[in-house]
Amino acid sequence: MADVLTHHCPNCGGPLTFNPSDQKFHCDYCLSIFTVEDIEKFEAKNADPTADAQTETVSSEKTGSDDVDLFLCPSCGAQIVTDHTTAATYCYFCHNPVVLSGRLTGEFLPNKVLPFKIDRKKAVADFLAWTQKKRFIPKDFFNEQQIEKMTGVYFPYWVVDAETDGNLTGKGTSLRVWIVGEIEYTETKVYQIFRKGKAKIQHLTKNALKKNLQQKMVEGVQPFPIDQAVDFHTEYLSGFQAEKRDIEIKDLAEQIDHELTEYTEDLLRDTVSGYTTFTPSSQSVDVEKQDNHYMLLPVWLVTYQDASNKTYYYAMNGQTGKVSGILPISNKRLGLFSGGIFAVIMIIAMIVGYFL
Repeated sequence: MADVLTHHCPNCGGPLTFNPSDQKFHCDYCLSIFTVEDIEKFEAKNADPTADAQTETVSSEKTGSDDVDLFLCPSCGAQIVTDHTTAATYCYFCHNPVVLSGRLTGEFLPNKVLPFKIDRKKAVADFLAWTQKKRFIPKDFFNEQQIEKMTGVYFPYWVVDAETDGNLTGKGTSLRVWIVGEIEYTETKVYQIFRKGKAKIQHLTKNALKKNLQQKMVEGVQPFPIDQAVDFHTEYLSGFQAEKRDIEIKDLAEQIDHELTEYTEDLLRDTVSGYTTFTPSSQSVDVEKQDNHYMLLPVWLVTYQDASNKTYYYAMNGQTGKVSGILPISNKRLGLFSGGIFAVIMIIAMIVGYFL
């Protein structure tokens, strides 16, 4: 069993969606606007003692593939197909936004969510403006059908805050050269250098989803303004897709420890200045405190498959607007452009040859 949750309008009962432009929740039917506090107060007041009035528990079914599940839309009853990490989506038939809340409970309940700040209208406009600068992209990469596929997705991340204690020792040299008459003098001073200090590292952000393509997309649009994240509420997922983590913090422990150590060592080395050379002899770093936060962070994205089924993508940070992508190239457009340049060169050559 799985909980399929839709947040309903307190006025007309229509589905609510989160609007990034004003950070509030809108009903497309009666045009009402609510805050997250309004929705939770309404749902708490109207909760059924025996069942959540806003949550419908439906059966999930296994398909012939181990990679996808089927759920029933609480609005129209149509089947919703998801993979095991999907935590929020919408019904393809009635476009009802749903949250698979059972996938975001217990140990999988996010600590924070960074809400979308860029709405779909601006995301599409920026996408079209960006593609116009790319001369050789196939036209069907940014046609109307592709634009309709642009999706806002909350991706799972581990965000680490840590405090470290480091030590660094090494040998420094200071070289001085001067000339008296025809004689060159060189003076070399050798110093034993010690450095000790504490470092506070905030917002080390690590991907928590195994899908390779998604990893590339979300890494390219970092960093995120983590300090603007808010306490997690399922309402923020309404109208967007969301993924559940499938990478645990223990799986990243070695990688995180290496990055914390490397960062602390770099900070200590930066304090060593004024020497001609510096050769470290020993260094050590201890992680004294580490807080791990499970967060959902926003990305707008479009994917595209060419005739050979190779996948390309465009991604945009849903807060800052930073973009990243691996783009297809139209051989036809490239050929026409190259042919045009060749023709111009030939004409110029013929004109020059005529007057010589």
